[in-house]
Amino acid sequence: MKITKEEALEYHEDVRPGKIEVIPTKPYTSQLDLSLAYSPGVAYPSLAIAENPDDAFRYTDKGNLVGVISNGTAVLGLGDIGALAGKPVMEGKALLFKIFAGIDAFDIEVDEKDPDKFADIIRAISKTFGGINLEDIKAPECFKVERRAKAECDIPVMHDDQHGTAIISGAGLLNALELQNKKIEEIKVVVNGAGAAAISCSRLYVELGVKPENIVMCDSHGVIRADRDNLNPEKREFATSRDIHTLAEALVGADLFLGLSKGNIVSKEMVASMAPRPIVFALANPDPEISYEDAMAAAPDVIVATGRSDYPNQINNVLGFPYIFRGALDSHSKCINEPMKIAAVHAIAALAKEEVPESVKKAYDDQSLKFGRDYILPKALDSRLLYRVAPAVAKAAAESGVARHPIEDWEKYDERLRKLMEGVEREKILIPHLEFNVADKLEF
Repeated sequence: MKITKEEALEYHEDVRPGKIEVIPTKPYTSQLDLSLAYSPGVAYPSLAIAENPDDAFRYTDKGNLVGVISNGTAVLGLGDIGALAGKPVMEGKALLFKIFAGIDAFDIEVDEKDPDKFADIIRAISKTFGGINLEDIKAPECFKVERRAKAECDIPVMHDDQHGTAIISGAGLLNALELQNKKIEEIKVVVNGAGAAAISCSRLYVELGVKPENIVMCDSHGVIRADRDNLNPEKREFATSRDIHTLAEALVGADLFLGLSKGNIVSKEMVASMAPRPIVFALANPDPEISYEDAMAAAPDVIVATGRSDYPNQINNVLGFPYIFRGALDSHSKCINEPMKIAAVHAIAALAKEEVPESVKKAYDDQSLKFGRDYILPKALDSRLLYRVAPAVAKAAAESGVARHPIEDWEKYDERLRKLMEGVEREKILIPHLEFNVADKLEF
């Protein structure tokens, strides 16, 4: 699907500028309504919250409100375009939260590049929200910002550029390994790119079972080796002592290539040099590290995923973040921890193995959709994601001890989710081409 500049600008400007609005949820047509909404009635919930802060979840939208916060230093494939220019992207993220999981979201663009000052701002405004989605912050500053925000805020904080990509690609990896008949603890992994997404993916893959010594990471200077100078702590975590120096050398005999870098840097010969039944996740956008066609031609038994919607196996963050935050918000979680991320990975991977509903096949005009080489992940318009991922995340929050309000009646919770989404006619919204996904935010 080709989107023109004129179409995109008209879409954002027509009728009323932007993509989101604020809508009242309570009556407001009478004097009584207004007196309850504001003065004097509003004093009573305010006093209740002053006495018991958790009552904010009862009397305000806090429990269904996410802040999409960015400083615009690594926006999509556009780079450091600044906070204001990043606003259309953050509004788009807010829209996706609403249409996929019924979550209200405010976009907050902060004109601050210093990571400590930025983290201070996030902490200071965090009481407004039930969760914070950090977005489009360049590496390595993003690691410090998220680390501080998670430590200093008592609500879920997730930098989606890091963890969303890791979770979705992790689910795809589990299914690809099953199809390729390989064990995760035995595979050799090559990661090209050493920014936020690459580091987070590598860490999560280790949590899933990949051995750290089996990971080779490359940046624009070649293989990240232990004897290299000036490595930041995140890169040093994946430095290797093996006698390899180039991406081509690293790929010989590798089982998985994970590309989070730039387009057209992997050749057919490199893919052909990989182990039998290889897996290629070429996630640079808009041009993958190797084209889908070239990767398929290089190895007849390869499984290929990209960040694009016009090829099979799109690694798309929208499969994860709306539902991860939904489960975290609904359990009043203090954070989004590793067990919650792992639960999301397995829930997404498991859904791909279920029979695809006719509504999804119709939405994508593809009757062939079923678990296999060209379908290792669910499609973005599969409404079942909400009912699989959110409960899995909420359960993991409770089991790991970070849920303030653990869900007990799961049938009632499922019914609540369905009622929440009744007003959202998702099948009428044509959005598979929106790519708030993967490695457009990559830093070497």
